[in-house]
Amino acid sequence: MKQRFYPFMQALFAAVLFGASAPLAKILLGELDAIPMAGFLYLGSGAGALLLLWLEHLRHNGQSVEAHLTRAEFPWLMGAMLAGGVAAPIVLLLGLQSTPASTASLLLNFESVATTLIAVLAFKEAVDRRIWWAIGLITLASILLSWNANGGWGISLGALGIMTACFLWGLDNNFTRHISAKNPLMIVAVKGLGAGTFSLMLSLVLGKSLPALIPALLTMVLGAFSYGLSIYLFILAMRSLGSARTSALFGSAPFVGTLLSVILLKEIPQGLFWLSMPIMAIGAWLMLSENHDHHHIHEPAEHIHKHAHPDEHHDHPHLADAPLMNGCHAHPHQHEVLAHDHPHTPDLHHRHTHEMG
Repeated sequence: MKQRFYPFMQALFAAVLFGASAPLAKILLGELDAIPMAGFLYLGSGAGALLLLWLEHLRHNGQSVEAHLTRAEFPWLMGAMLAGGVAAPIVLLLGLQSTPASTASLLLNFESVATTLIAVLAFKEAVDRRIWWAIGLITLASILLSWNANGGWGISLGALGIMTACFLWGLDNNFTRHISAKNPLMIVAVKGLGAGTFSLMLSLVLGKSLPALIPALLTMVLGAFSYGLSIYLFILAMRSLGSARTSALFGSAPFVGTLLSVILLKEIPQGLFWLSMPIMAIGAWLMLSENHDHHHIHEPAEHIHKHAHPDEHHDHPHLADAPLMNGCHAHPHQHEVLAHDHPHTPDLHHRHTHEMG
C-alpha cells in the first residue's frame, strides 16, 4: 500500500495543479488571446523546469541522481511533444469553432479513455477488471461533472476533432511513459519550450497580438506550476503506476477547477457535481486499494534509471563513479532472471503481459 500511496498522491497533486489552471487562466484570458496564452503557458513550464535543473546542478556539484535521455529515446520525446504539445491544441481549437460548449467539455473526458485503450491495446499494459471499474467510474464522474442538460448536443466534424485531440494526448501520455525513467525535468523542459515556441510562432503567423509584459509573465508563472510541475509529477507517477492508472487519477482535475471556480469566480456547481463526487471517490479507492499479486518472471534486462539500494530488484554492487545522493543514484545496471510473487503495478520493472484477472 505504501509503495502505491506516493505515486497515487503524485498523480492526484498533478491533477490539482492542472485543474487550478482553468479558473486562473480564465482570469488572465481577458488580457491574452487563447493561442498566445497557450504559448506562454508552455514556455513557463519549460522555463520553470530549466530553472530547477540549474538549481539541481548547483546543489549536487554537477552530479545528477536522474538518468539522462539517450539519442535512441528522443523519438519518443519528439513524438510526445508533437502529438500533445503541438498537434492536439491545434486540432482542439479547430474543433471548438463548430462544437457546442457542452459537447466539448464532455468529449474532453475522452483523454483518459484514449490513454487507457492505447496503453492496453498498443503497449500491452496490464489492466485487470478492478482497474477497468475504477477507470470507468472516474470517467463517468468526469462526464457527469461536465454535463450541461440545458446546452446543445451534437456530433459533428468539430466533435470528431475534439476526440482526435484527446487521442493525440493519449499518444502523448503513452509516449512519455516510455521515457518516464529518465530525468523528468529535462522532459518537461524540452516539451514545454518546444510546444511554447511553436504556439507563439503560430500566433505571429495568424496575426495575433502579443500581450504586455506583466500578463505574459503571470501566464508563464501559472504555466510553471499548472503545466510544468503538474507534468513533472505526472511523469513520476507513471514510473510506478503506468499510463492507464495515472491518467485515470488525473481525471479528477475537473473537480479542482470546479471548486476553485466557486471560490474565485463565484460560480455555483451544478447539481451533478454532488453526484459525481462519491462516484469519483469510489473509483479512486478501487485504484488505491488494488492488490495485484501473482507469480511473475523478470526477464534479463539492462537499463539505467534512478533507484535506491537495497531493494528486491536492485541488489547489484555500487559503482564508484555513481555516488549515492539521498540514498539514490542512476547508472547502467543489469537485471538477472528473477521469479517471485508480490503486490505490484506496471512500474519500470513490472510491464509484463498477463491474462485479465
